[in-house]
Amino acid sequence: MSFFTDLAHQYIDGEWRPGKGSWDIIDFNPYNGEKLASITVATADEVDRAYRSAQDAQRAWGETNPYARRTVLERALRIVEERESEIGDAIVAELGGTRLKAAFELHLAKEFLRESVQLALRPSGQILPSPTEGKENRVYRVPVGVVGVISPFNFPFLLSLKSVAPALALGNAVVLKPHQNTPVCGGTLVAKVFEEAGLPAGLLNVVVTDIAEIGDALLEHPVPQVISFTGSDKVGRHVATVCAANLKRAVLELGGNSALIVLDDADIDYAVDAAVFSRYVHQGQVCMAANRILVDRSVEREFTEKFVAKVASLKVGDPAEPDTVIGPLINSSQAEAISTLVDQTVAAGATALLHGSADGNLVSPSVLTGLAADSPVLSQEIFGPVALLIPFDGEDEAVRIANDTPYGLSGAVHTGDIERGVRVGQRIHTGMIHINDGTVHDEPIVPFGGEKSSGLGRLNGDSMIEAFTTQKWISVQHGRSRFPF
Repeated sequence: MSFFTDLAHQYIDGEWRPGKGSWDIIDFNPYNGEKLASITVATADEVDRAYRSAQDAQRAWGETNPYARRTVLERALRIVEERESEIGDAIVAELGGTRLKAAFELHLAKEFLRESVQLALRPSGQILPSPTEGKENRVYRVPVGVVGVISPFNFPFLLSLKSVAPALALGNAVVLKPHQNTPVCGGTLVAKVFEEAGLPAGLLNVVVTDIAEIGDALLEHPVPQVISFTGSDKVGRHVATVCAANLKRAVLELGGNSALIVLDDADIDYAVDAAVFSRYVHQGQVCMAANRILVDRSVEREFTEKFVAKVASLKVGDPAEPDTVIGPLINSSQAEAISTLVDQTVAAGATALLHGSADGNLVSPSVLTGLAADSPVLSQEIFGPVALLIPFDGEDEAVRIANDTPYGLSGAVHTGDIERGVRVGQRIHTGMIHINDGTVHDEPIVPFGGEKSSGLGRLNGDSMIEAFTTQKWISVQHGRSRFPF
């Protein structure tokens, strides 16, 4: 496909060029195995050049009138709107996203670009009083300089833009490393959009590479002051450790093990719809997905029957077909891991109300219940189409089960009493929770992030200013200070 081969390059200092590594990353369509492109990996020297180019370009960009920066973001938004169909096709092809998922991702990407347009004008300074006579304290908001962004494979276009666009809007330069399974949608496509939008050369660089080639060069390099990482908690811990050792700020959006709680007074049909979407959107490859579905024992039977029937009706197959709900997992390793997890959990005593099977990277949905309280599957993130149904007796037990996880990203509570839902939500140790809704939500101006092993810091809205700018104090002594010697 020429769309992918045209973008199968590194993008450094405004130039499209092949990588200088000794091996290629092969970009495959996960549904049919079609080779989309091959990209020779970038070396540590190329990472250095990307960061140095970003550093050089940022000096002028940081001093550019924010209205001029806003104009570039506006053009980027128009380009995405004009090419929405083409980008949607790329999402379907490169990561196996269904048509529904591609539309969902593009809708959010446009919303975040719209917010970034406004963000360019939002940083404000302060004048603070001083106990010293004649002194004026000015506090400025200034760009951090250069931001390193590492994005995941599941929502690559959105989650790259989510950090890249605000960082640029706030006067920074960026070096972006996309996931090797989605180098185009998560990387070079983003570069192409901003290049056509007129972003000056060097401000956005994309390096397609792998830790096997560059080690920790992307993290340890002295130029970037902030690393924005979205991915697994295992890798996130490593990113945090390296950043701390190098006195860098890390913004980490990590995994989840969210609980969707169905209380005894919930609208069962509605809760079923919310739970099915929350668990199976994009084949369950979503950090906010409802891994665990907790159901009050008084409504367990009704909920379970309706939930299983709805899951069984979901179409599994070609993501390009508009009625497909479950497309392929990102690669064969993920597909094998999910199939093995289901088999092991059933062998350990769980009951499979639906037992999914694998056909290449397509894995049909599973629904498991009857899990032992100490089952390992209850405490881990499942990045695939597997739902765990867990009964409980009363709110206190629901809260205890929901909190019995090392993660704390998202969640939901379903109830006929909204304030009851809010009270339960307040007791759950998670960064986000939704009453009478699904667990998968992201909005441009609402703080997004997790607790515990689900991350550090927040993104979106004013949190972007905290993430990608720093404060600078300049004092002015209008009189004369008195010194003790």
